[in-house]
Amino acid sequence: MNANLTDIHCGYVAIVGRPNVGKSTLLNHLVGQKISITSRKPQTTRHRMLGILTKKKLQVVFVDTPGLHLEEKRAINRYMNRAASSSIIDVDLIIFIVDATIWNDDDTLVLEKLKTSKAPVILLVNKVDKINDKGTLLPHLEWLSKQHDFEAIYPASALKGTNIDTLHKQIAKAMPASEFIYPEDFVTDRSMRFLAAEAIREKLIRQLGNELPYSMTVEIEKFETDAKNIIHISAVILVERKGQKSIVIGKGGQRLKQVGSDARLDLEKLFDSKIFLQLWVKVKDGWADDEKALRSLGFDE
Repeated sequence: MNANLTDIHCGYVAIVGRPNVGKSTLLNHLVGQKISITSRKPQTTRHRMLGILTKKKLQVVFVDTPGLHLEEKRAINRYMNRAASSSIIDVDLIIFIVDATIWNDDDTLVLEKLKTSKAPVILLVNKVDKINDKGTLLPHLEWLSKQHDFEAIYPASALKGTNIDTLHKQIAKAMPASEFIYPEDFVTDRSMRFLAAEAIREKLIRQLGNELPYSMTVEIEKFETDAKNIIHISAVILVERKGQKSIVIGKGGQRLKQVGSDARLDLEKLFDSKIFLQLWVKVKDGWADDEKALRSLGFDE
């Protein structure tokens, strides 16, 4: 880089909060493109992943985390909590997202962990666009301000972009003088295989609604680009029980076909290439409560 080091700023920003408060939606908005999957279902995000924003002499590395939650009934829940907790270590700034109308025990859990961090914390009060009686917001903000010495408090809507530009400016000011950590064209630290698996899983979550919440994951078996620049992807959808397999496939295979069609369109946009996608469904009993199985599926530290 030609500029003096003091003119270049780069740092890490952790995005934390309980499940389903809009962390991944915020990440996508801050980075300017969709790299983290979203849905209305809690615990959609299972992995820690980075979203990288580079503008001229500024690079911000956002750390998107699974939602912290009290219940750790299964190995996958314990993994997600470890991934989220480790993400607030050695960051330059933390964005703590809460719902505009709800505070529960999971929020308290997150706040207690943040109190052990040395990084400044910005509180983002999300989903204010859903509040019908705006008069209830001010008392809630006043109560929140007393819970911790926050660097700033922003009422916002990650989905609609309300107040996100102001947040961007505060984030930029908080970044230390440092060389860029990643090449300027990087937008995430995750591989194309990982992004493909997540895109397929997002479509499954959205298609299945409440029928099959979190008993499934996606494993990419083949990811190859041919001479015509067509990407061939073969993916296995793993479920825990035989009855779940028929739910994913759907009557006459229609649900699986729709998932494949929706995922292919997203992947073609993401990779800017024609995609040939094949999906299968297999039963892997108890994968979500098996530490060894989780590691083999990429759920590592």
